[in-house]
Formats: sequence, structure tokens, C-alpha cells
Amino acid sequence: MLFMVEMIVQIPQSLDADLVAKIKLEEKEYSQKLQREGKWRHLWRVVGEYANVSIFDAASNDELHTMLSSLPLFPYMQIKVTPLANHPSSIVQE
Repeated sequence: MLFMVEMIVQIPQSLDADLVAKIKLEEKEYSQKLQREGKWRHLWRVVGEYANVSIFDAASNDELHTMLSSLPLFPYMQIKVTPLANHPSSIVQE
């Protein structure tokens, strides 16, 4: 199942800079692992914001929830999930 996931990151300015750097490094490693596994299909930055729009491929809502809630930045994110379906006019069917 494909999902469009919109993420807005809001790290408190009061958070220790070294801790933020550590969390960001862990986030990068985990997100790239999911990309290599084919679970995180697309990742786009939203220009001018600390935000992204992504396409995830998960077997279920529960699998997607587990992936998202395992993101190191998850406690600092606003997340919107939209399930996707094939469009009848698309020449590519997933």
C-alpha cells in the first residue's frame, strides 16, 4: 500500500545542540535504511520549511505507523498521512 506522508519538524530551540545533532544523524541513517529497503520510496524537501513530502510503501497501516513512530525525530514532528490508490488514467499501475 502506498501512502503520502507530509512531515513538519519542530525541534524546540531549548534542546541541547549536541543532542539535536545526534538525533539528526540517527534520523538520516534510519531514513536511508528504509529507502534502501524500498519502504521509503520518495523523499522531497518542502522549499523554505523544515518539512518533507514522502511516499512510503507499507503492507499495512500498522507497519507504516511503526516506521513513522520509529523515526528519531518523531517526537518533534507533525505528520499527515494520506493513503493512495491507483488512478484509472495513469499509464503506470503500482
